[in-house]
Amino acid sequence: MYHSVTTEISKSVGLTISAENLEAQFRYLQENGYTSLHFSDLQQLKSQADFPKKAVIITFDDVYVNQLELAYPLLQKYGLKACFYIPFQYVGGVDEWNTGTENIMSVAQLKSMDEATIELGLHSFSHQKYDQLSPAAIEEDFEKCKQFIVDNALNVSNVLAYPYGKFPRKNPEQKGFFDILHQNKVAFGLRIGNRVNRYPFKNKYEVQRLDIKGEDSLRKFASKLKRGKSFF
Repeated sequence: MYHSVTTEISKSVGLTISAENLEAQFRYLQENGYTSLHFSDLQQLKSQADFPKKAVIITFDDVYVNQLELAYPLLQKYGLKACFYIPFQYVGGVDEWNTGTENIMSVAQLKSMDEATIELGLHSFSHQKYDQLSPAAIEEDFEKCKQFIVDNALNVSNVLAYPYGKFPRKNPEQKGFFDILHQNKVAFGLRIGNRVNRYPFKNKYEVQRLDIKGEDSLRKFASKLKRGKSFF
């Protein structure tokens, strides 16, 4: 799981990674025989035997312009696929939920990327925490997402990355939330979790992602790929 990308190595910290570190990680994936997938590839697998031995799904939240400018060329350079998750309210604007200074891709920029490389997905409409919204508010958020997609003729997969990784953790709220996802034909829901997934997923609405930090060394990155959360 990635977010913002920068050209400045000194700013490679937390949710921002330098293009230099990102390229080193992408090179590692290529040189060590990893197969990158889209979630749509999983939906098309005919049997478990078709699943690659070393598979990885690369995800980027928030569709910052810097992802288009810096990450997208690197993905193409190393022959990797990735999934970009869109907070639709802010398309063509800035990250108002965060610093308010980072530019978000426009519809034209989203459409400019090769679909063989980039699979677009859902990141809610207004980038709010699902565990703080009522069922009615969550339904409304989905309707706004759908309308935006239709109005702008975007090709968006039915995969949802939870903003901040937040979703209801206790029943009956969690069951109600998952029911809403099912009703809206969401195929997979992505949390954080920092654990390596096994496929088929134990729970398709709790797919865990590895939180890659800007300051992670290549050794730590490699460790996370194999073991999940690392403490060294």
